[in-house]
Amino acid sequence: MSAPTPPAAPAPEAANLLRFASSPYLLQHADNPVHWRVWGAAALAEARESDKPILLSIGYAACHWCHVMAHESFEDPATAAAMNERFVSIKVDREERPDIDHVYMSALHAMGEQGGWPLTMFLAPDGTPFWGGTYFPPEPRWGKPSFRQVLEGVAAAWTTRDPMVAHNTEALRAALARMSAVPEPGDLPGAEARARAAAALLRLTDPEHGGLRGAPKFPNPPIFRFLFQHACRTGEPAGKAALHLLLGRMSQGGIYDHLGGGYARYATDGIWLVPHFEKMLYDNAQILELLAVAAADRADPLYAARAAETVDWMLRDMAAGAAFAASEDADSEGEEGKFYVWTEAEIDALLGPDAAAFKSAYDVTPAGNWEGRTILRRMSPPGDAEAEAALARSRATLLAARSRRVRPGRDDKVLADWNGLAIAALVRAGAVFARPDWIARAGMAFDAVRRDLATADGRVAHAFRLGRIGAAGLLDDQAAMARAALALFEATGAAARRDQAIALAEAALAWFGDGAGGVFQSASDAADVPLARPRTAADNATPAGAGLLAEVFARLWHLTGEDRWRSRAEALARAFFSVPEQAAAMPGLLAAIDLLENAATVVVAGPEEHPLTRHLCAAALTAPDPAIVLLRAPEAAALPDAHPAFGKAPGPAGAAAYVCRRGVCGLPLSDAPALRSALGG
Repeated sequence: MSAPTPPAAPAPEAANLLRFASSPYLLQHADNPVHWRVWGAAALAEARESDKPILLSIGYAACHWCHVMAHESFEDPATAAAMNERFVSIKVDREERPDIDHVYMSALHAMGEQGGWPLTMFLAPDGTPFWGGTYFPPEPRWGKPSFRQVLEGVAAAWTTRDPMVAHNTEALRAALARMSAVPEPGDLPGAEARARAAAALLRLTDPEHGGLRGAPKFPNPPIFRFLFQHACRTGEPAGKAALHLLLGRMSQGGIYDHLGGGYARYATDGIWLVPHFEKMLYDNAQILELLAVAAADRADPLYAARAAETVDWMLRDMAAGAAFAASEDADSEGEEGKFYVWTEAEIDALLGPDAAAFKSAYDVTPAGNWEGRTILRRMSPPGDAEAEAALARSRATLLAARSRRVRPGRDDKVLADWNGLAIAALVRAGAVFARPDWIARAGMAFDAVRRDLATADGRVAHAFRLGRIGAAGLLDDQAAMARAALALFEATGAAARRDQAIALAEAALAWFGDGAGGVFQSASDAADVPLARPRTAADNATPAGAGLLAEVFARLWHLTGEDRWRSRAEALARAFFSVPEQAAAMPGLLAAIDLLENAATVVVAGPEEHPLTRHLCAAALTAPDPAIVLLRAPEAAALPDAHPAFGKAPGPAGAAAYVCRRGVCGLPLSDAPALRSALGG
């Protein structure tokens, strides 16, 4: 599935072509005096024909520093004139084209530079990078040259054919080729390898404030999900404690929106106080799932409250039809965080006699806690019911007042992979917090993504907005949506969901497989990915598609008993574990192999309408261990004969649960508390 063809655009001599894009981020730049092009064959051809280097600028709609550089440089006529004269300037939305972003961010890292956005790269006309950086100021400062100086220096180097350009293009082309190369398979990461990775990650955690040590602080959900799952396997308490500490500190800190729900992308400090105020769907989806996992392990009113508030935010502010939008901006009225912060005078005027209690609870002081204003954070422990009700009324008052402010911008494109994460999280949270409406809403979102982004060859595309597909499907889209389908299958028993997962898993192998068990991020028919197809299993803010796909394969093996799924999961893991020292960078893949080897498959035999069937299924769905797979078998013959629980019957109670581990099933259980106990709950 090659990239979709955009609407017809005028000839290259026309000024800014971003007005023909569907991405909100690109449309933010449609009025720049820069002659921006959209990434694709036409822009690359223009660079070749004009023998101009490419100035590639990558960012996203909610990125604060992207806005800053846009205002300072891309809206400046003199800077734009220099860009237009000397470069073919291409603007990329990293959320719409994460594969392109991965290629050039990898090139920047290969240069020894720290990554970030906006990403500013200079390329030869064939797309090979030769120099770059991130944000450049309009005047020299912080040890950085001005952006105008950068433009002049790079243009001069290109025009004079400076040997540095040829040296860098050759070196970076080789580095990217190595990153995309298919190595010899390694060993399957066994229990010892997983234990070493868990120990290494635990050493990086902050024992006081939670998360990883230092600043800035990111939630890093893939790491903490793996640590929790590993603790379920070993019984060692540190992994579970790390997750509970992370959620407790984040959920009371300034990174959490105490009025409207939802978590910001990260905190700029080491104590979760000052967020970079943008809210991303992928963060909140993964945190919601972690809240459910933690609540299943240890009931806590805080987890239930934050889960409900975060879902309310998703449904209220992030709905894009039945699916979910990508993000909310950090800025409003040209100022970061303005929508979210308060002064003491505002609090006093709005809350009157209730202000004192609220200010004490939420760190509101005359001087503020950030640039003279206050980021709300919960400082006091929960009080009695009357006090908490009063605080809830105060929050509602402030939320109503805040709703009259100018809202941050919203990137309303629908991304299949992020929606897949949100759907799976809603299912898990719906089971743990007894909210069947969340599970139903997850099913609606899944169907919407399939309707709008499905392609004739069985894949899902990546991005959808304004009634059209904006980017071709990537590995992460197929894997995240397949995982979401399996979550719906286990929660509802609907066989169509399992079949949808299998179709997506097969499509992922057909279009993204590397022929040696591993996978690329871009499809085999991607026509506009230069140099090398990205290939990685390392998790970042979002889980890698390779790890998600391995989990899908592992779950399908436990659900079907078909050996092809086990062999595919093992081959995928071996393909990315050729360097064992890198295991800690792939917690999602480690968790998938743990699930493959150690999952408890709970087979519930009995009619769907039987009350005991429902209780047994609920016990399995609310068990804390992420490595539990639920398979409903309404009839004794419903399972394939390859499955270890084939032929198991409901028994005299009308329903029974069989816990199967490593191909062996235990005695029937006809009591939900007994099943919960057997699953470690």
